Amino acid sequence: MNFRKLGPALAGLVAAGLALSACGSTDAGSAVSSATSAAGNAVSSATSAAGSATSAAGSAVDGATSSGSSAAGSVTGTGAGGAGLVEKAAGGSLKIGIKFDQPGLGLQNPDGSFTGFDVDVAKYVAKELGVPESGITFVQTKSSERESSIENGTVDYIVATYSITDSRKEKVNFAGPYFVAHQDLLVADGSDITGPEAMSGKILCSVAGSTSAQKVKDTYAKDVALQEYGTYTECVQALAGGAVDAVTTDDVILAGYAAQYPGQLKLVGKGFTDEKYGIGLTKGDTAGTAAVNAAIKKMIDDGSWAAALEANVGPSGYVIPTPPTVG
Repeated sequence: MNFRKLGPALAGLVAAGLALSACGSTDAGSAVSSATSAAGNAVSSATSAAGSATSAAGSAVDGATSSGSSAAGSVTGTGAGGAGLVEKAAGGSLKIGIKFDQPGLGLQNPDGSFTGFDVDVAKYVAKELGVPESGITFVQTKSSERESSIENGTVDYIVATYSITDSRKEKVNFAGPYFVAHQDLLVADGSDITGPEAMSGKILCSVAGSTSAQKVKDTYAKDVALQEYGTYTECVQALAGGAVDAVTTDDVILAGYAAQYPGQLKLVGKGFTDEKYGIGLTKGDTAGTAAVNAAIKKMIDDGSWAAALEANVGPSGYVIPTPPTVG
């Protein structure tokens, strides 16, 4: 109803009625009454129309809100941006985060190729998702950048000695574990060091920011001297050169280095913590997590998991462990 047009019309009716009344006509009262009644009916109709419009607008808002909530729910179920890992893999390519400098796990070779247990796991999972090796782009992912790389879409998932922790699970989803590592020691082949409790008076190396060496000092050998370097490679080189007595971090990482120094360095083989490695992907991507878990289980069941470990870290003498329980 157009209230701008209704106003003048009502004014005209009332004016006509007053004019007739002033003339003293008997019929004038009837005219006034009729005019007033007509005006009242017009106002009533206008009010009814306005109420209907308001009701329709409210329904439209409710419908839009409901649709928006439903769409948001769908996005949460598939991961940020509305496209989960399964949908991304359907496009035939994936970006996978790995380490580039860990022999036996994730290493970029001089020819640009990549080798290691994590690399083999990454390729196997991609294959199960329908993406061939030619469709994989490996992205170097440092430990401090793993969560942000997933959150901002730099990678689609990460396989990089990524320990599953409660604080990390607040930011990303984890599939797995695909491996359970244990903190251990790497020593010279003729060393008398048999475990963390034998580190008293020795020099122990680990990377800056790691808690591994401090854990040995706090729990097993209070008078051990701690030496830090920027990378494990530097620690291992210092060990090979006799500048330190041992290097500590996860056993499977140390085993990869030991394989590079056959007859010179060895793994003590007495793990004293548990580190569950998971595959990190977008927070909320339940379908993608389930698909990756299924791929890991298949890799274990068909023997590919053990074969990959044997090929990459077996030469160090590392004993292949029992596969973890996935999921």
